[in-house]
Amino acid sequence: MTYTSETETFAALRQGNGDAWRAINPEHATRMKLQNRFTTGLDIARYTAEIMRRDIADYEADSTRYTQSLGCWHGFIGQQKMISVKKHRGTTDKSYLYLSGWMVAALRSEFGPLPDQSMHEKTSVPSLIEELYTFLKQADARELNHLFRDLDEARAAGDTQAESVALDAIDNFETHVVPIIADIDAGFGNEEATYLLAKKMIEAGACCIQIENQVSDAKQCGHQDGKVTVPHEDFISKINAVRYAFLELGVDDGVIVARTDSLGAGLTQKIPVSQEPGDLAHQYRSFLETEELTSVGDAVEGEVLLKQDGKLVRPVRLPNGLYRFKEGTGFDRVVLDCITSLQNGADLLWIETEKPHVGQIKEMVDAVREVVPTAKLVYNNSPSFNWTLNFRQQIFDQWTEEGKDVAAYSRDNLMSADYDDTALATEADDKIRSFQADAARDAGIFHHLITLPTYHTAALSTDNLAKGYFGKDGMLAYVAGVQRKEIRQSVACVKHQDMAGSSIGDDHKEYFSGDQALLAGGADNTMSQFE
Repeated sequence: MTYTSETETFAALRQGNGDAWRAINPEHATRMKLQNRFTTGLDIARYTAEIMRRDIADYEADSTRYTQSLGCWHGFIGQQKMISVKKHRGTTDKSYLYLSGWMVAALRSEFGPLPDQSMHEKTSVPSLIEELYTFLKQADARELNHLFRDLDEARAAGDTQAESVALDAIDNFETHVVPIIADIDAGFGNEEATYLLAKKMIEAGACCIQIENQVSDAKQCGHQDGKVTVPHEDFISKINAVRYAFLELGVDDGVIVARTDSLGAGLTQKIPVSQEPGDLAHQYRSFLETEELTSVGDAVEGEVLLKQDGKLVRPVRLPNGLYRFKEGTGFDRVVLDCITSLQNGADLLWIETEKPHVGQIKEMVDAVREVVPTAKLVYNNSPSFNWTLNFRQQIFDQWTEEGKDVAAYSRDNLMSADYDDTALATEADDKIRSFQADAARDAGIFHHLITLPTYHTAALSTDNLAKGYFGKDGMLAYVAGVQRKEIRQSVACVKHQDMAGSSIGDDHKEYFSGDQALLAGGADNTMSQFE
């Protein structure tokens, strides 16, 4: 629909309802409708699922067309990210948001800050999805409101060219509503619990759900120790649960990201039972660390024994009842996890690694692609990695292999600021800069995300402000460090009243009350100081 055609539709509707609708202005109705393009979360889920599927196809055709996102813990944060993306890039194309379970646990739980162990309220996840889209829709409404005012000003000035430009901008407006990759952790319970929560997330607007292969009630952060994985059959049942939730709600092209934590997980809680020789359960058991016994009589009371490959073995069991995998099997378990997930309904993979290394990721993806050639990854560019140290060490090792002189550097101390201006540090920074493009090209990474960026930026900016404000700079710390930069960089939020909807509210009051409207945007509104 166009602005003009929609206005004509409302004009006919008003005429059909006679004098009782005489106060209804067709243009005002059009503006309000355009400002509320998405009326339900399912509208958003269906719209953004189409975007993701198109982006996946674009990446398959050209690996330079990868996608990116930043993690969010509040609707305002997500809104400001997409406003900034649109401002600096001119489009939101290939830009998503990531909803991090870690940040929900740390920042959104009524229990207070929690570690990433699925102890927070599961309802806080769909609630945050709904909140994010509420703020993104408000960003649409605000930007369109400014375009409507441009249109009114052009008409008042009799400037037909400016009027045409304003109408074109309205008709070709690009929404801030983008896909959200939403973290469901390990499903917060069994497969039925996973299905019920997935439904709530999709109804809130999620087109993409990421689920991991850890035990739900023993879940750990992917970058901490103590991770316990589930057998493949258990994980597949949860993938199925998410798919059924998408299908039930009419989001037929919803996207599922299957995450494996097996690279850093050395434990399992459950020994699966085979249904036929050589099945997934057999393969999963083959990774267990075991001790061979000569007879049943060698076992002690309460031990679990297995007949495996014709031998009687005792799985190594810890005092807490968990079973241990063999050292060095992480790579093979990851590959099997990935192949199995893609063969059973997942669309994308997530391999949680202990460091950002293109070569390591590529090796695993290449192994997966021997069986599933279209395998693609979502990858966590995590703040849990010390990026500076990791990449300086990678360059140090590369130079050593190439025979370059590294005598001036201490590999274990490369984080030192003493090295910041060295050739090694410069080359490392160049590799960090190109990491996403390199990994998209060489390691099959379709989507790059940073899980916890604003957790850290909020802490850093607050530290800088507090240091000056409560120190010798006083109010100058805020003025020079925040407000003046907002003005110089044309950050829309410097007009915080407008960002919060004051101008939209004024226009609506005029729609509803005409000349009787009590407006906030008069001459005494201090927001005019920022024109």
